[in-house]
Amino acid sequence: MLATLTYGLAQAGFEVLDADNGDDAILLAREHRPELALLDIRMEGMSGFDVAAYLRESLQIPFMFLSAFADEETVTKVKELGAVAYLVKPLDIHQIVPAVEAAFAHRSLPAAAAARPAASAAATRPAVLDQPAALAVGILMHRYSLSRQEALERLLALCQADGRDLQEQALRLVEAVELLALPANQAARVK
Repeated sequence: MLATLTYGLAQAGFEVLDADNGDDAILLAREHRPELALLDIRMEGMSGFDVAAYLRESLQIPFMFLSAFADEETVTKVKELGAVAYLVKPLDIHQIVPAVEAAFAHRSLPAAAAARPAASAAATRPAVLDQPAALAVGILMHRYSLSRQEALERLLALCQADGRDLQEQALRLVEAVELLALPANQAARVK
């Protein structure tokens, strides 16, 4: 899974560093100071929880978890640690990339941003987008299997065709997707 995530994040435009155990993840984090870490809960050496606590307390690096565990105790621990996101496996890269984009947007991370998969990998984001634009790009990436750059170009082309600015167009797309995600009886009441 680590190799798949590393490859997928690199294809999406992230610069990725990876580690296959908790101890190496901490060494990489100390050396490279990534802006975001993706962690598995079960890793050799230090657990993902231990790595997350270290990243938060010692390096102030935000993190998200990718894990097969979804029990109440695990979810509570993830919340206590302050993870920016928690994704439950099985996942594919088309689910992970939008979550990483949203984490960058939500946390207002700088342009030199990083992600850490399963055991850990770091990635640098090519450009900073405000939250609605980052979410819209993630939606387009997921829906149409596009790279980040292709999704951004498609969104910009739509802006030009409709005569709207990027934030307005992005917000319209995100709101439309959220409306479509509502159950039919709630969507009827929203209109």
